[in-house]
Amino acid sequence: MRMRTALAAGLLVLAAGCASESPAAAPDQPVKIKFQSLAWQKESIAANKELVAEWNKANPKIQVEYIQGSWDNVNDQLVTSFEAGDPPDVIHDDSPALSGFASRGYLLDLKDKVPAELKSDIPQPAWDTVTFDDGKGGQGVYGVPFLQESQVIIANKKLLDKAGVRIPTPDSPWTWDEFAEVSKKLTKGGSYGVAWPMKSPVNKVLNLGLNFGGTFFQTDGGKTTVKVGAGEREVLQRIHDQLYKDKSADPAALGMGTADPLPGFYAGKYAMLPVGVYLRQQVVEQAPDGFEWVALPPLKGATAEQGAVSQTLSVAADSKYPEQSLKFMSFFLNGANQVKLAKGDWLLPTSLKAAGDPAMTTEENGWNVATASGKNLVVAPFLKVNGFDEWKTKVATPTLQQYFADKITLDDVAKKLVDEGDKVLERYNR
Repeated sequence: MRMRTALAAGLLVLAAGCASESPAAAPDQPVKIKFQSLAWQKESIAANKELVAEWNKANPKIQVEYIQGSWDNVNDQLVTSFEAGDPPDVIHDDSPALSGFASRGYLLDLKDKVPAELKSDIPQPAWDTVTFDDGKGGQGVYGVPFLQESQVIIANKKLLDKAGVRIPTPDSPWTWDEFAEVSKKLTKGGSYGVAWPMKSPVNKVLNLGLNFGGTFFQTDGGKTTVKVGAGEREVLQRIHDQLYKDKSADPAALGMGTADPLPGFYAGKYAMLPVGVYLRQQVVEQAPDGFEWVALPPLKGATAEQGAVSQTLSVAADSKYPEQSLKFMSFFLNGANQVKLAKGDWLLPTSLKAAGDPAMTTEENGWNVATASGKNLVVAPFLKVNGFDEWKTKVATPTLQQYFADKITLDDVAKKLVDEGDKVLERYNR
Protein backbone atom coordinates (compact mmCIF):
# COMPACT_ATOMS: atom_id res chain seq x y z
CA MET A 1 0.00 0.00 0.00
CA ARG A 2 1.74 3.12 -1.31
CA MET A 3 0.19 5.49 1.22
CA ARG A 4 0.88 3.36 4.27
CA THR A 5 3.88 5.41 5.47
CA ALA A 6 2.11 8.74 5.08
CA LEU A 7 -1.06 7.30 6.56
CA ALA A 8 0.74 6.02 9.62
CA ALA A 9 2.56 9.30 10.15
CA GLY A 10 -0.57 11.40 9.87
CA LEU A 11 -2.61 9.18 12.11
CA LEU A 12 0.09 8.91 14.75
CA VAL A 13 -0.22 12.67 15.21
CA LEU A 14 -3.98 12.29 15.62
CA ALA A 15 -3.56 9.33 17.96
CA ALA A 16 -1.11 11.32 20.04
CA GLY A 17 -3.66 14.10 20.42
CA CYS A 18 -6.28 11.58 21.52
CA ALA A 19 -3.81 9.98 23.93
CA SER A 20 -3.57 13.20 25.90
CA GLU A 21 -7.26 12.80 26.72
CA SER A 22 -7.50 9.02 27.08
CA PRO A 23 -4.84 6.51 28.16
CA ALA A 24 -3.62 4.23 25.39
CA ALA A 25 -3.36 0.48 25.81
CA ALA A 26 -0.35 -0.72 27.79
CA PRO A 27 2.56 -1.77 25.56
CA ASP A 28 2.04 -5.46 26.34
CA GLN A 29 -1.73 -5.32 25.93
CA PRO A 30 -3.57 -5.57 22.60
CA VAL A 31 -5.41 -2.55 21.27
CA LYS A 32 -9.14 -3.23 21.37
CA ILE A 33 -11.40 -1.56 18.84
CA LYS A 34 -15.17 -1.84 18.64
CA PHE A 35 -16.86 -2.58 15.33
CA GLN A 36 -20.61 -2.08 15.17
CA SER A 37 -22.14 -3.99 12.26
CA LEU A 38 -25.66 -3.69 10.89
CA ALA A 39 -25.59 -7.00 9.05
CA TRP A 40 -28.98 -8.63 9.54
CA GLN A 41 -29.33 -11.53 7.14
CA LYS A 42 -28.04 -14.87 8.39
CA GLU A 43 -25.43 -15.19 5.63
CA SER A 44 -24.31 -11.59 6.08
CA ILE A 45 -23.86 -11.87 9.85
CA ALA A 46 -21.87 -15.07 9.34
CA ALA A 47 -19.61 -13.36 6.78
CA ASN A 48 -19.02 -10.38 9.09
CA LYS A 49 -18.15 -12.55 12.07
CA GLU A 50 -15.93 -14.80 9.97
CA LEU A 51 -13.87 -11.83 8.77
CA VAL A 52 -13.55 -10.39 12.28
CA ALA A 53 -12.34 -13.78 13.56
CA GLU A 54 -9.86 -14.02 10.68
CA TRP A 55 -8.50 -10.55 11.50
CA ASN A 56 -8.21 -11.25 15.22
CA LYS A 57 -6.30 -14.47 14.61
CA ALA A 58 -3.81 -12.72 12.32
CA ASN A 59 -3.48 -9.53 14.43
CA PRO A 60 -3.06 -10.37 18.12
CA LYS A 61 -2.01 -6.77 18.90
CA ILE A 62 -5.18 -5.26 17.37
CA GLN A 63 -8.29 -7.08 18.53
CA VAL A 64 -11.72 -6.24 17.14
CA GLU A 65 -14.89 -6.63 19.19
CA TYR A 66 -17.94 -7.36 17.04
CA ILE A 67 -21.07 -5.48 18.15
CA GLN A 68 -24.43 -6.30 16.55
CA GLY A 69 -26.43 -3.19 15.70
CA SER A 70 -29.79 -2.76 14.00
CA TRP A 71 -30.93 -0.63 11.08
CA ASP A 72 -34.14 0.02 13.01
CA ASN A 73 -32.59 2.38 15.56
CA VAL A 74 -28.95 2.82 14.58
CA ASN A 75 -28.89 6.59 14.06
CA ASP A 76 -30.61 7.41 17.36
CA GLN A 77 -28.34 4.95 19.11
CA LEU A 78 -25.24 6.46 17.50
CA VAL A 79 -26.20 10.01 18.47
CA THR A 80 -26.49 8.86 22.08
CA SER A 81 -23.08 7.18 21.98
CA PHE A 82 -21.45 10.14 20.19
CA GLU A 83 -22.77 12.60 22.76
CA ALA A 84 -21.66 10.33 25.60
CA GLY A 85 -18.15 10.25 24.10
CA ASP A 86 -18.16 6.46 23.75
CA PRO A 87 -19.06 5.57 20.15
CA PRO A 88 -17.86 2.42 18.36
CA ASP A 89 -14.49 2.92 16.68
CA VAL A 90 -15.67 1.47 13.37
CA ILE A 91 -19.24 2.31 12.40
CA HIS A 92 -21.43 0.61 9.80
CA ASP A 93 -24.17 2.86 8.37
CA ASP A 94 -25.42 4.14 5.02
CA SER A 95 -24.27 7.20 3.12
CA PRO A 96 -27.34 9.43 3.69
CA ALA A 97 -26.69 9.36 7.46
CA LEU A 98 -23.08 10.49 7.17
CA SER A 99 -23.71 14.11 6.21
CA GLY A 100 -25.45 14.98 9.48
CA PHE A 101 -22.92 13.12 11.61
CA ALA A 102 -20.02 14.73 9.75
CA SER A 103 -21.45 18.23 10.13
CA ARG A 104 -21.57 17.70 13.90
CA GLY A 105 -17.97 16.58 14.05
CA TYR A 106 -18.75 12.98 14.97
CA LEU A 107 -16.84 11.29 12.12
CA LEU A 108 -13.18 11.34 11.13
CA ASP A 109 -12.46 12.88 7.73
CA LEU A 110 -10.76 10.07 5.80
CA LYS A 111 -9.92 12.12 2.70
CA ASP A 112 -6.15 11.82 3.03
CA LYS A 113 -6.12 8.71 5.19
CA VAL A 114 -7.55 5.90 3.04
CA PRO A 115 -4.74 3.62 1.79
CA ALA A 116 -4.11 4.04 -1.93
CA GLU A 117 -4.82 0.40 -2.74
CA LEU A 118 -8.30 0.57 -1.21
CA LYS A 119 -9.02 4.02 -2.62
CA SER A 120 -8.14 3.06 -6.19
CA ASP A 121 -10.18 -0.15 -6.03
CA ILE A 122 -13.42 1.80 -5.49
CA PRO A 123 -14.70 4.02 -8.36
CA GLN A 124 -15.13 7.75 -7.85
CA PRO A 125 -18.97 7.69 -8.15
CA ALA A 126 -19.04 5.51 -5.04
CA TRP A 127 -16.70 7.88 -3.19
CA ASP A 128 -19.01 10.73 -4.20
CA THR A 129 -21.75 9.17 -2.03
CA VAL A 130 -19.63 9.69 1.10
CA THR A 131 -18.19 13.12 0.24
CA PHE A 132 -19.72 16.10 2.03
CA ASP A 133 -18.85 19.65 3.05
CA ASP A 134 -16.16 19.60 5.73
CA GLY A 135 -17.29 22.87 7.33
CA LYS A 136 -14.03 24.55 6.31
CA GLY A 137 -14.90 25.43 2.75
CA GLY A 138 -13.78 22.09 1.37
CA GLN A 139 -14.99 18.54 0.94
CA GLY A 140 -14.38 15.65 3.31
CA VAL A 141 -14.73 11.89 2.95
CA TYR A 142 -16.57 10.43 5.93
CA GLY A 143 -16.76 6.74 5.18
CA VAL A 144 -15.64 3.94 2.89
CA PRO A 145 -18.49 2.82 0.58
CA PHE A 146 -18.63 -0.95 0.14
CA LEU A 147 -22.13 -2.18 -0.79
CA GLN A 148 -24.69 -0.60 -3.11
CA GLU A 149 -28.14 -1.37 -4.47
CA SER A 150 -29.49 -0.96 -7.98
CA GLN A 151 -32.96 -1.41 -9.44
CA VAL A 152 -33.30 -4.35 -11.82
CA ILE A 153 -36.26 -6.27 -13.23
CA ILE A 154 -37.12 -9.75 -12.02
CA ALA A 155 -39.15 -11.58 -14.65
CA ASN A 156 -41.01 -14.84 -15.20
CA LYS A 157 -38.84 -16.54 -17.83
CA LYS A 158 -41.54 -18.86 -19.16
CA LEU A 159 -43.88 -15.93 -19.81
CA LEU A 160 -41.13 -13.97 -21.59
CA ASP A 161 -40.25 -16.96 -23.77
CA LYS A 162 -43.92 -17.63 -24.57
CA ALA A 163 -44.41 -14.01 -25.66
CA GLY A 164 -41.31 -14.23 -27.87
CA VAL A 165 -39.86 -10.96 -26.60
CA ARG A 166 -36.22 -9.95 -26.81
CA ILE A 167 -34.32 -10.74 -23.62
CA PRO A 168 -32.22 -7.70 -22.77
CA THR A 169 -28.57 -7.89 -21.71
CA PRO A 170 -26.35 -5.45 -19.78
CA ASP A 171 -24.82 -4.39 -23.12
CA SER A 172 -28.22 -4.07 -24.80
CA PRO A 173 -30.86 -3.21 -22.18
CA TRP A 174 -34.50 -2.46 -22.86
CA THR A 175 -35.41 1.15 -23.36
CA TRP A 176 -38.41 2.41 -21.42
CA ASP A 177 -40.37 2.27 -24.70
CA GLU A 178 -39.47 -1.40 -25.21
CA PHE A 179 -40.38 -2.13 -21.61
CA ALA A 180 -43.81 -0.57 -22.16
CA GLU A 181 -44.40 -2.67 -25.29
CA VAL A 182 -43.26 -5.88 -23.59
CA SER A 183 -45.50 -5.13 -20.61
CA LYS A 184 -48.48 -4.81 -22.93
CA LYS A 185 -47.65 -8.12 -24.66
CA LEU A 186 -47.48 -9.86 -21.29
CA THR A 187 -50.84 -8.49 -20.13
CA LYS A 188 -53.59 -10.98 -20.89
CA GLY A 189 -56.17 -13.21 -19.24
CA GLY A 190 -56.26 -11.35 -15.94
CA SER A 191 -52.46 -11.25 -15.65
CA TYR A 192 -50.44 -8.04 -15.79
CA GLY A 193 -47.13 -7.37 -17.46
CA VAL A 194 -45.78 -5.53 -14.43
CA ALA A 195 -46.46 -4.65 -10.81
CA TRP A 196 -45.16 -1.38 -9.39
CA PRO A 197 -45.13 -1.62 -5.57
CA MET A 198 -45.33 2.03 -4.56
CA LYS A 199 -46.03 2.07 -0.85
CA SER A 200 -42.81 4.10 -0.55
CA PRO A 201 -42.49 5.66 -4.01
CA VAL A 202 -40.07 8.54 -3.56
CA ASN A 203 -36.63 6.92 -3.64
CA LYS A 204 -37.61 4.63 -6.51
CA VAL A 205 -38.94 7.51 -8.62
CA LEU A 206 -36.01 9.82 -7.86
CA ASN A 207 -33.41 7.14 -8.53
CA LEU A 208 -35.01 6.06 -11.81
CA GLY A 209 -35.58 9.71 -12.76
CA LEU A 210 -31.87 9.98 -13.46
CA ASN A 211 -32.51 7.83 -16.58
CA PHE A 212 -33.83 11.04 -18.14
CA GLY A 213 -31.62 13.54 -16.33
CA GLY A 214 -34.25 14.26 -13.70
CA THR A 215 -32.55 15.54 -10.55
CA PHE A 216 -35.62 17.06 -8.82
CA PHE A 217 -33.43 19.64 -7.06
CA GLN A 218 -31.25 22.55 -8.12
CA THR A 219 -28.83 24.66 -6.11
CA ASP A 220 -27.91 28.25 -6.92
CA GLY A 221 -25.88 30.49 -4.65
CA GLY A 222 -26.05 27.97 -1.85
CA LYS A 223 -29.86 27.86 -1.98
CA THR A 224 -31.55 24.59 -2.95
CA THR A 225 -35.01 24.50 -4.55
CA VAL A 226 -37.21 21.77 -6.03
CA LYS A 227 -37.26 21.33 -9.80
CA VAL A 228 -39.86 19.38 -11.80
CA GLY A 229 -39.19 19.83 -15.50
CA ALA A 230 -39.35 17.52 -18.51
CA GLY A 231 -36.66 15.17 -17.20
CA GLU A 232 -38.34 14.79 -13.82
CA ARG A 233 -41.76 14.13 -15.39
CA GLU A 234 -40.66 11.28 -17.68
CA VAL A 235 -40.62 8.33 -15.25
CA LEU A 236 -43.73 9.59 -13.47
CA GLN A 237 -45.66 9.80 -16.73
CA ARG A 238 -44.43 6.42 -18.00
CA ILE A 239 -45.44 4.54 -14.87
CA HIS A 240 -48.81 6.33 -14.83
CA ASP A 241 -49.35 5.39 -18.49
CA GLN A 242 -48.73 1.73 -17.72
CA LEU A 243 -51.33 1.90 -14.95
CA TYR A 244 -54.14 3.81 -16.71
CA LYS A 245 -53.42 4.09 -20.45
CA ASP A 246 -51.83 0.76 -21.36
CA LYS A 247 -53.41 -1.00 -18.35
CA SER A 248 -50.35 -3.24 -18.29
CA ALA A 249 -49.62 -2.54 -14.61
CA ASP A 250 -51.92 -3.55 -11.75
CA PRO A 251 -53.24 -0.55 -9.76
CA ALA A 252 -53.91 -2.92 -6.85
CA ALA A 253 -50.14 -3.34 -6.39
CA LEU A 254 -49.55 0.36 -5.75
CA GLY A 255 -50.05 0.11 -1.99
CA MET A 256 -47.69 -2.83 -1.68
CA GLY A 257 -44.20 -2.90 -0.19
CA THR A 258 -41.30 -4.15 -2.29
CA ALA A 259 -41.70 -7.86 -1.54
CA ASP A 260 -45.51 -7.95 -1.34
CA PRO A 261 -46.09 -8.77 -5.05
CA LEU A 262 -43.95 -11.93 -4.88
CA PRO A 263 -46.84 -14.39 -4.27
CA GLY A 264 -48.65 -12.94 -7.31
CA PHE A 265 -45.39 -13.13 -9.28
CA TYR A 266 -44.99 -16.83 -8.48
CA ALA A 267 -48.64 -17.44 -9.41
CA GLY A 268 -48.25 -15.77 -12.81
CA LYS A 269 -50.36 -12.72 -11.99
CA TYR A 270 -47.39 -10.43 -12.61
CA ALA A 271 -44.80 -11.17 -15.28
CA MET A 272 -42.23 -8.58 -14.17
CA LEU A 273 -41.25 -6.74 -10.99
CA PRO A 274 -38.95 -3.67 -11.03
CA VAL A 275 -37.17 -4.11 -7.68
CA GLY A 276 -33.87 -3.80 -5.84
CA VAL A 277 -31.24 -6.44 -6.57
CA TYR A 278 -31.45 -7.82 -3.03
CA LEU A 279 -34.94 -9.22 -3.69
CA ARG A 280 -33.33 -11.99 -5.75
CA GLN A 281 -32.59 -13.76 -2.48
CA GLN A 282 -36.26 -14.07 -1.57
CA VAL A 283 -37.06 -15.40 -5.02
CA VAL A 284 -34.35 -18.03 -4.71
CA GLU A 285 -35.52 -19.07 -1.26
CA GLN A 286 -39.30 -18.84 -1.73
CA ALA A 287 -40.17 -19.58 -5.35
CA PRO A 288 -42.05 -22.86 -5.87
CA ASP A 289 -40.23 -25.81 -7.43
CA GLY A 290 -39.95 -25.49 -11.17
CA PHE A 291 -40.48 -21.73 -11.24
CA GLU A 292 -38.13 -20.18 -13.79
CA TRP A 293 -37.11 -16.57 -13.37
CA VAL A 294 -34.49 -14.25 -14.77
CA ALA A 295 -32.89 -10.97 -13.67
CA LEU A 296 -33.00 -8.28 -16.35
CA PRO A 297 -30.75 -5.20 -16.45
CA PRO A 298 -31.88 -1.66 -15.57
CA LEU A 299 -33.95 0.19 -18.14
CA LYS A 300 -32.43 2.88 -20.32
CA GLY A 301 -33.83 6.33 -20.99
CA ALA A 302 -31.36 8.95 -22.18
CA THR A 303 -28.98 6.89 -20.01
CA ALA A 304 -29.26 3.90 -17.67
CA GLU A 305 -27.97 5.95 -14.73
CA GLN A 306 -29.53 5.40 -11.33
CA GLY A 307 -29.01 7.06 -7.99
CA ALA A 308 -26.77 5.20 -5.58
CA VAL A 309 -26.86 4.83 -1.83
CA SER A 310 -23.88 3.13 -0.23
CA GLN A 311 -23.45 1.07 2.88
CA THR A 312 -20.37 2.45 4.59
CA LEU A 313 -17.76 1.98 7.28
CA SER A 314 -16.62 5.11 9.12
CA VAL A 315 -14.24 5.91 11.96
CA ALA A 316 -15.52 7.84 14.96
CA ALA A 317 -13.76 11.18 15.47
CA ASP A 318 -13.41 10.28 19.17
CA SER A 319 -11.78 6.90 18.47
CA LYS A 320 -8.57 6.39 20.46
CA TYR A 321 -7.28 4.11 17.71
CA PRO A 322 -8.01 5.62 14.28
CA GLU A 323 -4.90 4.12 12.67
CA GLN A 324 -5.75 0.62 13.83
CA SER A 325 -9.39 1.09 12.86
CA LEU A 326 -8.39 2.01 9.32
CA LYS A 327 -6.08 -0.99 9.09
CA PHE A 328 -8.95 -3.25 10.05
CA MET A 329 -11.31 -1.52 7.58
CA SER A 330 -8.77 -1.92 4.78
CA PHE A 331 -8.66 -5.65 5.45
CA PHE A 332 -12.42 -6.00 5.91
CA LEU A 333 -13.19 -4.18 2.64
CA ASN A 334 -10.53 -5.62 0.34
CA GLY A 335 -11.72 -7.15 -2.93
CA ALA A 336 -11.91 -10.77 -1.78
CA ASN A 337 -13.77 -9.84 1.38
CA GLN A 338 -16.22 -7.58 -0.43
CA VAL A 339 -17.24 -10.63 -2.47
CA LYS A 340 -18.19 -12.41 0.77
CA LEU A 341 -20.07 -9.36 2.08
CA ALA A 342 -21.94 -8.79 -1.20
CA LYS A 343 -22.96 -12.45 -1.46
CA GLY A 344 -24.20 -12.37 2.13
CA ASP A 345 -26.40 -9.31 1.49
CA TRP A 346 -27.25 -9.97 -2.19
CA LEU A 347 -26.00 -6.46 -2.99
CA LEU A 348 -23.30 -5.00 -5.23
CA PRO A 349 -19.68 -4.59 -4.13
CA THR A 350 -18.05 -1.24 -4.84
CA SER A 351 -14.65 -2.93 -5.24
CA LEU A 352 -13.59 -3.31 -8.86
CA LYS A 353 -11.66 -6.45 -7.94
CA ALA A 354 -14.73 -7.92 -6.27
CA ALA A 355 -16.95 -7.04 -9.24
CA GLY A 356 -14.66 -9.07 -11.49
CA ASP A 357 -14.70 -12.15 -9.27
CA PRO A 358 -16.33 -15.23 -10.87
CA ALA A 359 -18.78 -15.42 -7.96
CA MET A 360 -20.03 -11.96 -8.91
CA THR A 361 -20.29 -12.62 -12.65
CA THR A 362 -21.96 -16.03 -12.73
CA GLU A 363 -25.33 -16.29 -14.47
CA GLU A 364 -26.67 -18.25 -11.50
CA ASN A 365 -29.28 -16.22 -9.62
CA GLY A 366 -28.67 -13.23 -11.88
CA TRP A 367 -25.35 -12.20 -10.36
CA ASN A 368 -23.90 -11.24 -13.75
CA VAL A 369 -26.77 -8.85 -14.44
CA ALA A 370 -26.80 -7.47 -10.90
CA THR A 371 -23.06 -6.80 -10.81
CA ALA A 372 -23.03 -5.22 -14.27
CA SER A 373 -25.74 -2.79 -13.16
CA GLY A 374 -23.27 -1.27 -10.69
CA LYS A 375 -21.55 0.62 -13.50
CA ASN A 376 -24.66 2.76 -13.93
CA LEU A 377 -24.77 3.96 -10.32
CA VAL A 378 -24.02 7.63 -9.66
CA VAL A 379 -24.42 9.77 -6.59
CA ALA A 380 -28.10 10.58 -6.11
CA PRO A 381 -28.40 14.39 -6.06
CA PHE A 382 -31.16 14.35 -3.45
CA LEU A 383 -28.80 12.79 -0.90
CA LYS A 384 -26.94 16.11 -0.74
CA VAL A 385 -30.08 18.12 0.01
CA ASN A 386 -30.58 19.42 3.53
CA GLY A 387 -34.22 18.90 4.43
CA PHE A 388 -34.75 16.04 1.99
CA ASP A 389 -36.17 13.68 4.61
CA GLU A 390 -38.85 16.19 5.63
CA TRP A 391 -39.66 16.98 1.98
CA LYS A 392 -39.92 13.26 1.26
CA THR A 393 -42.20 12.53 4.22
CA LYS A 394 -44.46 15.58 4.25
CA VAL A 395 -44.63 16.52 0.58
CA ALA A 396 -43.34 13.98 -1.94
CA THR A 397 -44.72 10.70 -0.56
CA PRO A 398 -48.38 11.78 -0.29
CA THR A 399 -48.20 13.69 -3.57
CA LEU A 400 -46.79 10.75 -5.57
CA GLN A 401 -49.24 8.35 -3.96
CA GLN A 402 -52.13 10.59 -5.05
CA TYR A 403 -50.75 10.78 -8.58
CA PHE A 404 -50.26 7.05 -8.98
CA ALA A 405 -53.79 6.54 -7.62
CA ASP A 406 -54.94 8.81 -10.49
CA LYS A 407 -56.40 11.43 -8.14
CA ILE A 408 -54.31 14.39 -9.32
CA THR A 409 -52.63 15.38 -12.59
CA LEU A 410 -48.94 15.54 -13.39
CA ASP A 411 -49.18 19.33 -13.40
CA ASP A 412 -50.63 19.11 -9.89
CA VAL A 413 -47.67 16.95 -8.88
CA ALA A 414 -45.17 19.47 -10.19
CA LYS A 415 -46.89 22.35 -8.44
CA LYS A 416 -47.17 20.56 -5.09
CA LEU A 417 -43.60 19.25 -5.12
CA VAL A 418 -42.21 22.69 -5.96
CA ASP A 419 -44.47 25.04 -3.99
CA GLU A 420 -44.81 22.99 -0.82
CA GLY A 421 -41.32 21.58 -1.16
CA ASP A 422 -39.62 24.95 -1.40
CA LYS A 423 -41.35 26.04 1.81
CA VAL A 424 -39.80 23.03 3.56
CA LEU A 425 -36.34 23.59 2.09
CA GLU A 426 -36.40 27.31 2.88
CA ARG A 427 -36.00 26.53 6.57
CA TYR A 428 -32.87 24.51 5.82
CA ASN A 429 -31.40 27.11 3.46
CA ARG A 430 -31.19 29.76 6.16
